Amino acid sequence: MKKTNKWLLLSLLLLVIQDRVSAQTFRNFKDSMVIQSPFYRVVIDKKEGKSSYFFQDGSFLKHATAMIKEPGGQMFSSDQFTQHEIKVQSINDAIGRGQRINIVHQKPGIGLKLVQSVAVYTAQPFFVVGLTATSLKNEVLTVNYMSPLVMTKLHGGAGFVKGNEPRVLDMPFDNDNWTKVLTAKWKPETVRGVGYSFSSLYDAEQLSGLVVGAVTHDFWKTGIQYILSAQKNRLDSFIVYGGTATPDNSSLPAEYGGNDGTHDMVAHGSMVGKTVVGPEIFVCGLKNRTAAFEAYGKVNQKLNVSLKWSSNAPFYWNSFGVEGVLGYEKRMMPDGVLAISDYIASLKHFSANKKVYMSIDSYDQGIYNKDVLKSIREHCIQNNQELGFYFIPFAVWTWKSSVEKDKLQYTDDYIRDVTLKDNNGKTIVYKDGEFGAFPLDPTHPATRKRIIGELEKAKAIGARFLKIDFLTAGALESTSRYDPNTRSGLQAYNQGMSMLKKLIDSILGPDVFITQAISPTFPSQYTHIRFLSTDVYSHLRNDQKGFPHYGSTAASMISSSHLGWMQGSLWPFTNMDVSVMKQFQKNNAISEQDVKVRLITMAVMGSALGDGSDFRDSITRARASLFLDNPALCLYFEQPRAFQPLKVADGLSEDQQLSFYLPGDTISAAIINFDTTRSFEYVFLQEKLKWKNRSYIIRDFLTNEELGVIQPGAASFRLTTGARDACWVKLVENN
Repeated sequence: MKKTNKWLLLSLLLLVIQDRVSAQTFRNFKDSMVIQSPFYRVVIDKKEGKSSYFFQDGSFLKHATAMIKEPGGQMFSSDQFTQHEIKVQSINDAIGRGQRINIVHQKPGIGLKLVQSVAVYTAQPFFVVGLTATSLKNEVLTVNYMSPLVMTKLHGGAGFVKGNEPRVLDMPFDNDNWTKVLTAKWKPETVRGVGYSFSSLYDAEQLSGLVVGAVTHDFWKTGIQYILSAQKNRLDSFIVYGGTATPDNSSLPAEYGGNDGTHDMVAHGSMVGKTVVGPEIFVCGLKNRTAAFEAYGKVNQKLNVSLKWSSNAPFYWNSFGVEGVLGYEKRMMPDGVLAISDYIASLKHFSANKKVYMSIDSYDQGIYNKDVLKSIREHCIQNNQELGFYFIPFAVWTWKSSVEKDKLQYTDDYIRDVTLKDNNGKTIVYKDGEFGAFPLDPTHPATRKRIIGELEKAKAIGARFLKIDFLTAGALESTSRYDPNTRSGLQAYNQGMSMLKKLIDSILGPDVFITQAISPTFPSQYTHIRFLSTDVYSHLRNDQKGFPHYGSTAASMISSSHLGWMQGSLWPFTNMDVSVMKQFQKNNAISEQDVKVRLITMAVMGSALGDGSDFRDSITRARASLFLDNPALCLYFEQPRAFQPLKVADGLSEDQQLSFYLPGDTISAAIINFDTTRSFEYVFLQEKLKWKNRSYIIRDFLTNEELGVIQPGAASFRLTTGARDACWVKLVENN
């Protein structure tokens, strides 16, 4: 014991010396260890083994424990153990150099130990917590719930979120069903919820606070369970755990358990081994929430890598906005696609110095067969365009009656033998209906054969742009899989996505742009771009008469305004889906002003520029000349960048008023007003935007019209927009 203490003291002394550069200090007291940095303070209680985390903005999570559960319900919590030993080790991993503090929890008579870890990194504002469980009897553990961060009132914990308007960001598991990000707020009674993958505890006024989220996504689906106290700013519970698997509940609102979960019908799979490892959880609290999110994105990028795209962002046209299943309603037969290709080629700035991708979405294969698609591609090549291809790798859409009797396309296997199974051994229904979608096992050789068949078709028609959809199906939990060593839905999904990417590279080549539509947020490393929300139909609000009650621009921004940090870290670009210049499919026509608002939302989110318009219409063509062929807008979308949020969406109401800015040599600012009656004025501050002590002309980004002047020494400027409108400006030095 004496040797251990000497080693610990010597290690701590070395750590103090090493970390003076980063102002990070380790102090060892009789009853606690304290790690202090300019950004956080971690206090580890030696007697009870609990950890407390204090952050730069004044928020905290106190007396956190760790927990694991076996599928049968046996639970082990670190505060039930009687021995808590602290060990410190130096680390140099993909994130950087630092130290890992291991808290070893044991108790005589219990045949396992829990090791809760806190990894701190030199000169970084965050730390990463983790958990392992090891059998002490040389037995195999079977665990389907692991939480390295359990803060509950029941276990003596306490949480506090600083600010006048505290919120919890409650993320859906995927971007399906037009389910929005929920910003939960405190009420006179307790508020409960579960989010997925990551969360933020923040002040809506200052946009300061914590970001907490998983950075490993290879086995565990990560849930974030919270209970907000009836006392404002106080948290009664905050648990981040691997092992969430939640069914949809149609009796509940979408964002409150209706369809924001994992859509599972089977319990989360179990990790087995003499040592099992939980998800690693990033924790960062800053006065600038966006900076904390950007750090989270970069850590995910370092640990999991992300795809690069060396060319400009793609400009593309997608057929779904004109006719859902292309050819099904015969609104746009192949000659209509050729006419649209010709018109797009005539747009001087939209088509200049780049290839435009003609993305052929879901289509009637009897009309758009391989030969027809090849002929369209040959026509597109004459217009300096490439063809895009759509397919669904991990689900099959078919009649319910076909599942048992039909063979899977491109294979000799029956569909029933390739699907994922529920607790009764029956095929899971992923999208219900007589004509529905059924999930395929990503580990099954037949799934691989089917993907190869689709990619060979894409190769035959020369496709260089892929849209892959309904990916969540491959992440569903199942009671059986072809590969028995694949034990969770997310593990299978990782294998499937890795296999898919390798097949794309080998069959089509590495220079194919891949966009994912409906999908879990993580893992993110297999594609170049992902939809931030579900399909957007370009009408302004969900409550507009004559339009669908989903898929509006306002609804998409309730989620997307919180997610701009994803661009450049998780993916090179984001995707806000396509704009339309007049109408989406058979919906009513939208106004020219709504088109402008839609494009500005795409710009501030760092989205690629896609459009789904029917350019055979004269009004559509006139607006395309005004907007899509705008030289300033086209130049911007060649290398789009997500703006920094200043006022984000709050709550689920569509009366959102949002503001953003983009730093750089030429500063941009934007305000977006979805309110139908009130105007919106926002004051931009020099201390935030950091313009120089010079005179600037405020110019409308799209028209270059002069809107005002900033005099030298000015501390602010104002932008105002009317109801249902948006404004995007740039600050140009006045010489």
